[in-house]
Amino acid sequence: MSGDDRQSQLAQEHKERQAKRAAEQTKGKRNTVIGAVAALVLVGGGIFAATAFANKDDAQPAAEAPVTPSASPTEDAASPSATPTAKAGPVSCSYKRDTSVPNKFVGLPGKKPNMKIKTLTVVTNHGNVVIDVDPQVTPCTLNSWEFLAKKGFYNNTKCHRLVTPETAGLSLLQCGDPLAKADGVNPTDGIATAGYTYLDENAGAVPYSKGVVFMTQPDGAEGQNNSQFAISLSDENGSLIQNAYTEIGMVSKGMEILDQIVKDGVIVNKDDITGDGGSSAPKNPVIIKRVLVK
Repeated sequence: MSGDDRQSQLAQEHKERQAKRAAEQTKGKRNTVIGAVAALVLVGGGIFAATAFANKDDAQPAAEAPVTPSASPTEDAASPSATPTAKAGPVSCSYKRDTSVPNKFVGLPGKKPNMKIKTLTVVTNHGNVVIDVDPQVTPCTLNSWEFLAKKGFYNNTKCHRLVTPETAGLSLLQCGDPLAKADGVNPTDGIATAGYTYLDENAGAVPYSKGVVFMTQPDGAEGQNNSQFAISLSDENGSLIQNAYTEIGMVSKGMEILDQIVKDGVIVNKDDITGDGGSSAPKNPVIIKRVLVK
């Protein structure tokens, strides 16, 4: 069987499994980033993304319509909302409690975001990864990050998913599941969250080129951002990631750390490749010691 035939077979099998799971109303949904498993096309997305985040005053957040979650949160909570930019007036954020998936709940963020945040520093066992951000573009997302950082939510959590073009057609590192084992075996890695959701901001505004950091959510969902995030490790992702995710910034320091993690290899989980759950994990574990917000 040729490689193309095998990919077509996997795609068909994946589609059938998705239909079956939908019929069975599967409760837990993995936070995913789905891309086309196809020939990789190199694009100049790195320059475009860097320019877009550098020219922050010109960035225009995308307007997002809320979509009914497939996994029903608690009914007594207010619907999440987010004012996408401070230019329209005072920003007020809202977060919706979600008990539909495993979670580590440390409370809900407040409504008023800090509009002076400039960087997120993810302190790992390999060194610091610094992300340049702009609260004018993603105020409520950064409000969530600051809240979780102060609560120590990310402390000692493991980045549970590493995929490469050879394993999944993409190149990215995914973190933020507080219960992840990151062993390449655990079938529930990628499901747990902070126990709340909020709407999209700046979704798909620039290509997902190397260094772009974005929030993840269940496959095909919108408005279900939570604690999980991913870092694009290749410009090639810009033409392959098909869903629109909330983009929060660009890695300005520590990219060499992530490049080395890729070189160290992946523990391949076949169920991750076919979309059936679990995660392909870094062979060299990536542990977040804490997150600093400045």
